[in-house]
Amino acid sequence: MMRKIFLLSSSKVHGYEFLKHAQEELTSFLKKNNVKTILFVPYAKIAHDKYTETVSKALTPWGYKVEGIHVKENPSDAIRTAEAIFIGGGNTFLLLKTLYDLNLVEVIREAVLSNGIPYIGSSAGTNVATLSIHTTNDMPIAFPPTFDALKLVSFNINPHYLETDASTQHMGETRDERLNEFLEYQKRPVLGLREGTALIISDDKVTLVGDRKAKLFKPECDPVEFDPPCDLSFLLKEN
Repeated sequence: MMRKIFLLSSSKVHGYEFLKHAQEELTSFLKKNNVKTILFVPYAKIAHDKYTETVSKALTPWGYKVEGIHVKENPSDAIRTAEAIFIGGGNTFLLLKTLYDLNLVEVIREAVLSNGIPYIGSSAGTNVATLSIHTTNDMPIAFPPTFDALKLVSFNINPHYLETDASTQHMGETRDERLNEFLEYQKRPVLGLREGTALIISDDKVTLVGDRKAKLFKPECDPVEFDPPCDLSFLLKEN
């Protein structure tokens, strides 16, 4: 498969402007793939124009032009002819439903895996890049026809992964408990991506980058922490 994929846990990290924490790795990724214009997919939020403007303000000073797919006459053709696709964060359920409503799921999958068009995902955009959206943190404000996602990678991700503060008095389920519940039913690995981290995927090579660890959950196994930078290519062979 011709994978050129950059998956961010989040576009916003405490102490940084929008996307600024990932500027070095992201610009390197875009330059390596000769990208000048990015097709932005704002469907995870309702205010498409405003969201696209936010992304454009962040990336234009870096030398990139941003175009919103929502203003294109034919979204499918826009995907097929894009230099790169960037699907932003927001609500994962709304995002996936819109992609199905516009018949874009298979179009994006073919563009990325068969035609080698670079894909950037952040938060919800990272969720939909995986096998399914079961491991999102979002509320189901919309109802996609299935939880099956783009399947650009063969494992699940939990963006914004955060362990429970040991001193908290909160008695509800922890993030770890929820992810382990998923493992009991789905029997496939989930990578917890903390804010400030990302995965760069080139063909069959997966590299963790950023300034924080990632935490891997697997059925009937204790979670394992990984320090960036490190090779996580084995995740593509887990299923």
